[in-house]
Amino acid sequence: MHVLVTGGGGFLGSAITKALIQKGNNVTVIGRRKYLHLPPSVKALQGDIRDYEFIKSCSKDVDVVIHTAAFPGIWGPAHEFFSINVQGTKNIIKACRYNSIPKLVFTSSPSVVFAHSSLEGVDESAPYPETYLCEYSNTKAIAEKMVLQENDSSLCTTAIRPHLIWGPGDPHLIPRILQKANANRLMIVGEGMNQVDMTYIDNAVSAHLKAALAPNSKVAGKAYFVSDDDPVFLWEWINNLLNRLGISVVTRKISYSNAMRLGTFLELVYGFLRLKSEPPMTRFLASQLATSHYFDISKAKKDFNYQPLVSQEEGINHLIRSLKFPHQGD
Repeated sequence: MHVLVTGGGGFLGSAITKALIQKGNNVTVIGRRKYLHLPPSVKALQGDIRDYEFIKSCSKDVDVVIHTAAFPGIWGPAHEFFSINVQGTKNIIKACRYNSIPKLVFTSSPSVVFAHSSLEGVDESAPYPETYLCEYSNTKAIAEKMVLQENDSSLCTTAIRPHLIWGPGDPHLIPRILQKANANRLMIVGEGMNQVDMTYIDNAVSAHLKAALAPNSKVAGKAYFVSDDDPVFLWEWINNLLNRLGISVVTRKISYSNAMRLGTFLELVYGFLRLKSEPPMTRFLASQLATSHYFDISKAKKDFNYQPLVSQEEGINHLIRSLKFPHQGD
């Protein structure tokens, strides 16, 4: 099978790529940089998903596209989020049509159904909110709806919604926690008893591969929540990680209402001054840190036999080892 992986040099994309290669597939990766960490057998092409002609030429003779490329984050220019997450996805769909590619698996996000209140055990019937607290969620929702609406007899489209992907090599979530903790800038938002789903990197990879290989009749036009299937108390999980790394645990608190007020104020200031750096607090961040968000993944289990490969306990042990001994095995 020939698979095109967009964003194939990123945390999720490179892990998907390596798994596909291990299973004997032919893989082409596209991204905006050179990625020396990918296996030598991978065909790596450098370019931008906003360039349709580039995407069209890269996707010839492809059986499946796994589209992980996105502009992530909770702060940044709206036009950047839109051009990459929406227009880039339009180009992927258009190229699939042009080159008669039969299957597209899109990496979405549970934040597409998140407004600012808790989501506790919800399934895929949860509606898209009318408004969003950040452009990432907004543009990912637009892109997901667009992908799923394109599903038909000639193009099977599926969206995977992994929540908080983590594990060794994570360049986003874990480094962000450790950086703020070391700078004594972490604060518990709200009561600190909110539960969240997480998705270990191997589990996120497995979900994408299983969806790509599933019969079209099972997954066509559907979105799926996936996770470790073991919600954690967010602040307990963070403090356990910090404690095992010998870093002071988080004890300071700020109320959810005060965090939202602070986020609103900082968004106005940073927006008015056109500051490119991310505010230390935003409304979206406050709500993510204070509310519960975990999901019913039974649909993924039923339709493509998804089961987490790595448990929370195994995952945290792998992560701790990778952080304490970063060059082990190099």
